[in-house]
Amino acid sequence: MVTTCVLTNQVFTNTNEEKLGLKTTLQELPLWEIEVELSYPASHLSKLFEEEPLLPGVLLSKNELCVGIISRRRFFEKMSQSYSLDLYSQRPIEVLYNMLPQVAFTLYEETPVIEATPLALERSPEFIYEPILVKTASGKHRLIDFHALLLAYSQIHIFILTELQRAEEKSKIANTDLQNLQRKYDQLLKKEKNEKVAAIGQLVTSIVQQINKPATFIAGNVIHVKRYIQDLLQLINLYQQCYPTPAAEIQTALNKIELHSLNVELPNLLTFMKSGSQHIRQIVRSLQNFSYLNESEKQVVDIHTSIDSALLVLESRLKSCTDDEGITIVKEYRSLTLVECYAEQIKQVFINILSNAIDALKERMKNWKSLMETQQEQIPKHECPSFQIRIDTEMPAPFTHVVIRIADNGLGMTEKVRQRIFEPFFSAQPIGKGTGLGLFLSYQIVVEKHGGQLHCNSTLEQGAEFIIKIPV
Repeated sequence: MVTTCVLTNQVFTNTNEEKLGLKTTLQELPLWEIEVELSYPASHLSKLFEEEPLLPGVLLSKNELCVGIISRRRFFEKMSQSYSLDLYSQRPIEVLYNMLPQVAFTLYEETPVIEATPLALERSPEFIYEPILVKTASGKHRLIDFHALLLAYSQIHIFILTELQRAEEKSKIANTDLQNLQRKYDQLLKKEKNEKVAAIGQLVTSIVQQINKPATFIAGNVIHVKRYIQDLLQLINLYQQCYPTPAAEIQTALNKIELHSLNVELPNLLTFMKSGSQHIRQIVRSLQNFSYLNESEKQVVDIHTSIDSALLVLESRLKSCTDDEGITIVKEYRSLTLVECYAEQIKQVFINILSNAIDALKERMKNWKSLMETQQEQIPKHECPSFQIRIDTEMPAPFTHVVIRIADNGLGMTEKVRQRIFEPFFSAQPIGKGTGLGLFLSYQIVVEKHGGQLHCNSTLEQGAEFIIKIPV
């Protein structure tokens, strides 16, 4: 773009071929610097405007100081009036200047065009087309035509729209590439997962077989051992009744083994052994269920059994709390129909959500314990808070879904966190404590694979509730 400017009766050319952009300032636009002393006759202005048809106005000075401007439009409007030409042409410009409205709008040359244009448009309609006074860093003044400013603003607007269109096209291409990459990644991840799950399943099956044999042997023989020991203890009792005063060696041996305590503790020990063997068999059954994670077909499942199995897997975490700070499980099971689903995947959903609830409750326990350590007075036990996980199931009309609600009275979460909990790799826990995948995978299993729904309601400091809906 070639711009011709006049500087105090000297003509020069300034070439600027740079593209206009968001950072373009007034100093990069065509500026005019024609300065005339107020003592000159008004006819001198006529000559300047005739010589420069694009000249928007003239800077007026007095004693080499800029005192104002007179625009082409104002000059010719005044001079076209009756007798004005004869009245002002030979008189000093100052006489004409004093007869015109003296309103000058000034901006600094560093002002961006996108800021200067709205400011110029805020002027009153009477002065909106007047040239704008531009002040340079050196203190000098120049003029810019309002139409040139509007033209530059329009070019910048077109430039922005073009860039936005290019960015949108690039975004579409990038989004398509990202979707293709995500699809390939999911396929590879699924293949790798299936291979790992199959290998883990074989390993678990082998371990289960090795554990199941001795566990079954112990569980099956504890009853016989208990009966044999009871017979022996009754026989010893009978000997004591018939021979109340045994020999000294026998009495010493009885005192050494504490026969009285043995009579009480041995039956209890056998009872605990029986309970422990039963517990081992329950764990074996759970491991057998988890050995079929690579299931390719849906199965008909009892949801209540699946929840109980998940609780059994998490039993060690539930019991890791002290007696005074235990987590209570409250179950409200209503009548449900059997559900056709991927059984182990649904069970994993229950495990993930219950694990989150346990984490929230343990964090609340920790806060409560810290508060108690700072209290001087001991709080009665009945006033201490309870830490609870509540599990409700139902099948509301029109009986198309089973609904499972898992709620805790832990710390809860903010609305900002709640909106992101199902995002991959998002975790509200400290770095190193959470993977950010549990709830994401749970959402994928319930929503994507089973066509169900998974929602979360939570209030900070009041707890959280997860609502799972699985179609029947």
